[in-house]
Amino acid sequence: MSTAPRQRRKEARPQELLAAALSLFVEKGFAATRAEEVAALAGVSKGTLYLYYPSKDDLFKAVVRENLSSRIAEAAVLAAQHQGTVADLLCHVMGEWWRQVGLGTAGGISKIMMAEARNFPELARFYVDEVVQPTHRLLGSLIERGIQSGEFRPVPVADTVHVLVGPMLHMILYQHSFGACKLHGPTIDPPAVLAVQMDLILRGLLSTPPKASDQ
Repeated sequence: MSTAPRQRRKEARPQELLAAALSLFVEKGFAATRAEEVAALAGVSKGTLYLYYPSKDDLFKAVVRENLSSRIAEAAVLAAQHQGTVADLLCHVMGEWWRQVGLGTAGGISKIMMAEARNFPELARFYVDEVVQPTHRLLGSLIERGIQSGEFRPVPVADTVHVLVGPMLHMILYQHSFGACKLHGPTIDPPAVLAVQMDLILRGLLSTPPKASDQ
């Protein structure tokens, strides 16, 4: 019985370390974050941190897998099981991505990579393999699915995926840059912007334009 609390603490350490690392990476950037800061925020020694993650690169990769890769995989499973229209599925996937990633700290990972990829090409390659390509494959598969079913008109799939991703990325970058500074300027209401984006996208994709009563 006396070892149970220590066992629970040991099992919790990886999650605590990843949460601390995510917070500091987003706040300070990858290059400026030090391992001892992550360990201190998580309430463990630097040696304990290295026991789980031998290098800062390993720690960052684990943060990406925990907060982004896993959610992309979950969305792919959901898409494979979906029985309704592709339009509804596409709206759901985009909405959930914003709810789970864009609204939280995890969205800041995208800003880190946009800002620091040039200085850390190995991590950039990892991010492309783990996040960018799987996201594009998932969204591309939905567009292709809609085209094959006749729900969507034929469109260039890869280009359409960029049109889907672009506004989402813009909102995330704004939120973690100008938005974090609390500057007075153009305001962004992400749910409203996402709703307009999907309305415009679907009106361009659907084989049969929505009736006036649906507008």
